[in-house]
Amino acid sequence: MSGPGAITLRVNGEDRSVPAGATVASVVALLAPSPDGCAVALNGEVVQRGAWAVQGLTDGDHIEILTAAPGG
Repeated sequence: MSGPGAITLRVNGEDRSVPAGATVASVVALLAPSPDGCAVALNGEVVQRGAWAVQGLTDGDHIEILTAAPGG
């Protein structure tokens, strides 16, 4: 459940509370050690990296953050 000024997202299958006004970029920064090699899907649609900073989020959104791993 979200607190005041927060929204709840489903991130990689887990519910997370983030501040209202969060963007894809802010969630990636919170959860990924580095955005390099990351790809993001919001509600099943790929979000281009150039849009991360402006793509707002709303309560109940589903985000998948995928990170490339070296070594094939």
